[in-house]
Amino acid sequence: MAFGLLALIASAMFAGAAFYVNFAEQPARLLLDDRALLTEWKPAYQRGALMQAPLALIGFVLGMLAWREVTHVGFLIGALLIVAPWPWTLVVIKPTNDTLLATDLDEAGSGSRALIVRWGAIHAVRTVLGALATAAFFWAALPR
Repeated sequence: MAFGLLALIASAMFAGAAFYVNFAEQPARLLLDDRALLTEWKPAYQRGALMQAPLALIGFVLGMLAWREVTHVGFLIGALLIVAPWPWTLVVIKPTNDTLLATDLDEAGSGSRALIVRWGAIHAVRTVLGALATAAFFWAALPR
């Protein structure tokens, strides 16, 4: 059961970080002017990716180990949900990320702002997936 509890912790950390971005960081950064907005978004995105990607992978591996150990379907569901942000990011979010990262700060304007607003909306899916994974792991970890 230790794998399952560790998977729960990893997914809760992922979900909490993703929720913080959507609830606190994104609304606050949108109050900035266009250049400052892009200036803030670039390192924040890169640092967030360094934290969230490993949490999703760790949660997936631990969830699969827990499923193998305990065979509760909640661990399998949680593992699949916590790793789902990877393909979502690569297919849906990455084109927006790439455009924003390639935008020179001198070119910041309404176009980069619109992309960051879009980024926040599509990032919210990561938050939901993390929360659902956490709920699945919690369900699987409940005493029977």
